[in-house]
Amino acid sequence: MDTRYTPEQAELRRTARRMARELGPRSVADLDDKKRARRLAEAVRGAGWLELRQDGGGSGPFASGVEAAIIADALGEAVADVPFAGTVLADDLVRRAGASARDGAVVAFSPDLVDAAVVSGPATTMRVLAVDCVAQEAATAYVLVPEGDGYRLAQVEVDVASDGADLTRTIRELPPGAPLLPVHGQSRLLTRADLDSWAALGLALTSADLVGLMRGVLDLTVAYAQERKQYGVPIGTFQAVQHLLAEARCLMEGAFSATLYPSWAVDNLGPDEARTAGRVAKAYSARAARTVCEIAVQVHGGMGNTWDCIVHVYLRRALLSSRWFGDDGEQLRQLQRTRLGVADGLS
Repeated sequence: MDTRYTPEQAELRRTARRMARELGPRSVADLDDKKRARRLAEAVRGAGWLELRQDGGGSGPFASGVEAAIIADALGEAVADVPFAGTVLADDLVRRAGASARDGAVVAFSPDLVDAAVVSGPATTMRVLAVDCVAQEAATAYVLVPEGDGYRLAQVEVDVASDGADLTRTIRELPPGAPLLPVHGQSRLLTRADLDSWAALGLALTSADLVGLMRGVLDLTVAYAQERKQYGVPIGTFQAVQHLLAEARCLMEGAFSATLYPSWAVDNLGPDEARTAGRVAKAYSARAARTVCEIAVQVHGGMGNTWDCIVHVYLRRALLSSRWFGDDGEQLRQLQRTRLGVADGLS
C-alpha cells in the first residue's frame, strides 16, 4: 500500500481544514452561536461530505475510507460542532444492507458505545444511545435485529437528549420499550463480515477524529506557550514545557501514522484484517489523545481549568471519541483475544 495522499485527497484535506477552521468554534462562547453552527452544517452538507459512504452506483460507496477519515480529522482539529461520523456510519450500514439512506439517521449503540445495538423482539429491551445526532431534532436510529444467520435493520425514533461530556456532538437516549419500525427496501441481511467491515470504518473515523483533536489542541497550546510570559519570558522557553510539547507532538504524529493504514484497509482488506488494523490504531490514538489533552491543560496552567478556555472542549470530545467503538483498553483486550488466543488476562 501507498499511504501518501493523492493530489485530489491532498486538496480535499486542505479544503476541509480551511472550512472547519473558518466556520468552527474559536471559543467556548462560539458554541452558543446558532447562526455560525448553521452555516457550518450547511457547508458540510453542501460539500457532500455526509454522503461519502452512500451507494455510489453499484461499485461501492462514493468515497473511500481514506477520504472519510480526512474529513473526520479536519473536523476534529477544529472541534467542529456538526454531525458527520454518525451520519456517515449510518449510510455505510444501510448501503451494506441494500436499503436507501435516510437523511439525518444515525446508528443506535449499546450503553457502553462499543457495538451497534442488537434488539430481539418488537421493542427495545435495553437503554440505547444514538451518537452524533442533529441537534435540536428528533433522530431516527437504526438497530440490528437477528434473523437467521444475519441481521436485518429496524429503526427507532429517539428524541430525549442525553447528558454527555462532549459539547460538540449530540447524544440521544432511548429507554427500553420503544417500538421498532421497519426499514423498507432492505435487499439483504447483514452478515457478521458486514458488521466487522462497518466497525473497521467506525474505528478508522474515531481514530482520525482523535488525531485531528490532538493536532488542534497542540497548535493552540504551542501558540499559548509562545505568548504567555512568566518571570519575564515566554513559558515556551522553559525546557520542561518544551519537553511536554515535544512529547505531545510525537504522540500526535505517531497516531496520525497509525491511522493511515486502517482508513485504507476499510475498502482494501478483508473484514477481520481491516477491523484488526482499526483496533491497533484506536488503541494507540485513544491513549495518546488523553495524554496530549492533559498536557494541553497542564501547559495552560490555571487558565486551562476554567470554562472559558477552549482546551476542555477538545478534552471532552476526545473522551467520547475514545469510548465510541471501544477505548484503548477494549481494543487491547480484543487484540489479545484474537491475536494471542487469550480470553482473560495473560496469565
